[in-house]
Amino acid sequence: MFFADYHIHTSFSSDSTAEMPKMIEKAIELGLKEIMITDHMDIGFPSHDMLFTLNYSDYSDAVNLYKVLYKDRIDVLIGVEMGLQKHIVRDARMFTEFNPFDFVIGSTHVINGLDVSDSRFFEGKTKKEAYTEYFENVLENAKLHDCYNVYGHLDYINRYSHYEDNSLEYKDYSDIIDEILKVLVSKGKGLDINTSGYRYGLGRTNPQLDIVKRFKELGGEIVTVGSDAHKPEDVGAYFAEAYAMLKEAGFKYTASFRNKKATMVKL
Repeated sequence: MFFADYHIHTSFSSDSTAEMPKMIEKAIELGLKEIMITDHMDIGFPSHDMLFTLNYSDYSDAVNLYKVLYKDRIDVLIGVEMGLQKHIVRDARMFTEFNPFDFVIGSTHVINGLDVSDSRFFEGKTKKEAYTEYFENVLENAKLHDCYNVYGHLDYINRYSHYEDNSLEYKDYSDIIDEILKVLVSKGKGLDINTSGYRYGLGRTNPQLDIVKRFKELGGEIVTVGSDAHKPEDVGAYFAEAYAMLKEAGFKYTASFRNKKATMVKL
């Protein structure tokens, strides 16, 4: 039995039209005990079509309403996926500390003013150069920011690249990935085990098994499993694969969060 989905987007995110109760009802149908709503907040996102700004008052009102309505069936929790950039450290901290959250995912979506899903990010760069630049930014963000509990979809950059071979293997970037993982461990941060890599045709979670194994070897303890669902049918998708991968990597527990504090739940 799977415990919780810790990466969920609803219509409060610019890239989703999913109604919050529909996402919750799907989680109940799957037998989940918790659902963490983690809509997007990306300060300074470089798109006029998708602003990725979150009105906390309206958002928390909705989550708290469904928390009450579904209290006998599932725990509905309030989280956020916070886009991290080096120049918004103060703003990100203020947003996540001033507004009460149970859980914060920190993710790198924007590098030097470009969304990493924008093909222009890859223009004029070899695959090695583009992927290394991404990981360098993740490392910088991981160091600069303290507002997050887990780092989101750590190795997902190849989701968006258009190289003839867009594969990404841990061994090719192990030095910088290890630096990132050491920062996360030293800060008591965790990893978002994101199953959307299967939906995007990558054939594995983000991060992949080798990275999760290395995180464990370096002393990492905190992992959460999330579908990154933007519609109800994707809630809890590929969790069997994610749980099996975590067990192979040596993990016996996932984390459950309240007020940004983790407790461990047996896999």
